[in-house]
Amino acid sequence: MEALLPGLSLLLILLAAGWGHGAGAAWATSPGGCKLMQSTVDCSGRWLSCVPGDLRGDAEELLLDDNTIQVLGNASLLSHHQLRHLSLTKNRLELIEPGAFLSSQGLHVLSLADNLLFTNYSLTAAALSALPALRMLDLAGNRLTEDMVSVLVQNLSSLESLSVARNIIMRLDSSIFINLTQLLELNLEKNYIFEIDQAFEGLQKLQRLNVAYNYLPCVVEFGLTQLRVLNLSHNVIEWFLALEIDDLFELEVLDLSHNHLLFFPVLPRQSRLRSLLLQDNQVSFYQRLPNGTSLADVTVQFLLVDGNSTNITTVSLWDEICHSNLSSLRLLDMSQNQVWYLPEGFLARMPSLTHLKLNQNCLETFHLSEEDPLAMLMELDLSQNQLAELGAEVGTRDILPNLQLFNLSTNRLQVLPPGVFTYTRKITTVDLSHNRVDLCPQPAVTGEVESPLCVDIRGVQTLTHLSLAGCGLQGLGGHPFQGTSLTHLDLSHNHHALSGDLEWLQDLALTLQVLSLRNTSLSSTPVDFSAFNSLVHLDLSGNSLTIFPTSLSILKLHSLDLRDNLLPALPPDVARTLLARSLQQVYLSQNPYNCCTLGWWDALQEVEGLRVPDGQEVTCSFSSRTLSPRALPGAVLRSCRWRTADLALLYLVLALPTCLTLLVAFVVVFLMLKEKLLKMVKSRCGVSSPR
Repeated sequence: MEALLPGLSLLLILLAAGWGHGAGAAWATSPGGCKLMQSTVDCSGRWLSCVPGDLRGDAEELLLDDNTIQVLGNASLLSHHQLRHLSLTKNRLELIEPGAFLSSQGLHVLSLADNLLFTNYSLTAAALSALPALRMLDLAGNRLTEDMVSVLVQNLSSLESLSVARNIIMRLDSSIFINLTQLLELNLEKNYIFEIDQAFEGLQKLQRLNVAYNYLPCVVEFGLTQLRVLNLSHNVIEWFLALEIDDLFELEVLDLSHNHLLFFPVLPRQSRLRSLLLQDNQVSFYQRLPNGTSLADVTVQFLLVDGNSTNITTVSLWDEICHSNLSSLRLLDMSQNQVWYLPEGFLARMPSLTHLKLNQNCLETFHLSEEDPLAMLMELDLSQNQLAELGAEVGTRDILPNLQLFNLSTNRLQVLPPGVFTYTRKITTVDLSHNRVDLCPQPAVTGEVESPLCVDIRGVQTLTHLSLAGCGLQGLGGHPFQGTSLTHLDLSHNHHALSGDLEWLQDLALTLQVLSLRNTSLSSTPVDFSAFNSLVHLDLSGNSLTIFPTSLSILKLHSLDLRDNLLPALPPDVARTLLARSLQQVYLSQNPYNCCTLGWWDALQEVEGLRVPDGQEVTCSFSSRTLSPRALPGAVLRSCRWRTADLALLYLVLALPTCLTLLVAFVVVFLMLKEKLLKMVKSRCGVSSPR
């Protein structure tokens, strides 16, 4: 027995060190049920009420999350001299005794989120002050006020990252973070902050600041030149004003989305801004009004009250925007605002712009010209506006030469500038859905030339994704996709677009992979899909199909949508065809299937790797009843067996009793009349009866 103990100890050491095949990523188990891997001890979710005393003393990372620890006592970490990372999130921690970290002063990362530290915060602050090397501290979700936070962090001058998110902080002043001179990242989101009074002025190294989900009404005299990322989203900010200085701001990301901004923010004159997020505000431009009135010279005065002093700042609504340096801006998101026009020269100040989002605004016109050189633009989203016209001045230079995604859906467009896509040499995705457009060439009408009111995409070789859903397309024909290499095409919700066959799609037979023909009035007229050998996703839902298209059986589809049609059944051999061998997902609900012809359904259930996501919604009909094919009543099954039996045999069984009855009656009658019949025959034939 004594010889066995050293062997077990050696085995544990080898497991902890990661020896053996694949042991480097495997967890071992300590006597207390905690997991061990290299220098990490994980005791999460063990319902522990205190730190286990039998843990390894050389651990560098100790995870005690999701337990019931209420007090971290002075003796809790005595043996953990090498501890660098300690996590106690989601406990019931109310107190950290002042001497708890005296033996772990090398701690770099401490996570105390989602506890009850507000109860004894002053004693906990004394414990934290014994951590001279602490770099990251998470105090989120502890019901802390600004005064409590000030006490907890007042002696943590080594901190580089601090999170006090999800607390009850309401007001910040210059004293709360006064000693955090090394702080690089500060998270204040989801508090109740409505006022900030020079709280960040002493944080000279601060680079990332998150004040999202608070109640800030405005930001004025913004002057944190060293800041790189500022998140002010989900507040009630009505205006943002940067200091009018010529110093270079390091700001790269400014998130003002989901606020109440009335004006375009007054940004630093010199900055490195790359991303400006203004989504979901009330931003508009006021250089002119819809009635033609010019407001170019109108100014707005902001009254700033600071204690006993009052300052009046005068801002010109358009001149201030012109003074902002936006030359490095890559992403501008102004979606969900009230923009009905863009001021002249607005986009010309953003030569580096790659993504422009103006969707869900009030734009009536949008003009592309060489005066707004957006040579770097890759994505342009103008969807959900009121665009009736898209203008483009074609000159010697290309317009939007690097554009790849162009979203014009849900507008009032009927036509696009001729050849607009030929000047976008890299265009791959165009969304024209929910506009009243037609494709060129339109069906020929006797005595008329080709109508100019159409969109011409012929010859756009780079185009791979095209959406024309809900465009009211009329009788597609000819070769509208000639010269393209479309792989994704959406023609759904065009009730009069199809003409019985798919000849107008023949130019895409070799490239088309995804096709949506949802709600396009497809009926029982045979539609031949056999030429589309590359098709893997097909949507035929919302039509009037009464017969399963047999041409689908030779395709190698991965996904098929047959919802909301008039199919009484699928072919009996559907599970044995090539379709079932390649099919991974099929939608079948909202069809009037016959409960007595569900052999195909049972066969599909046995196909390995095939999913029916809407299987719970599939129903069948039996004698005006709607049932689930997964659990048909026994009476229905028996009735279906009678209905589907061999009719000849059924008729024979029904006729046999009648025939037997007639035969028996004939025999009885014959026997009863036998003597009379014999006498009648003899008398007629003149034969005497024997004596």
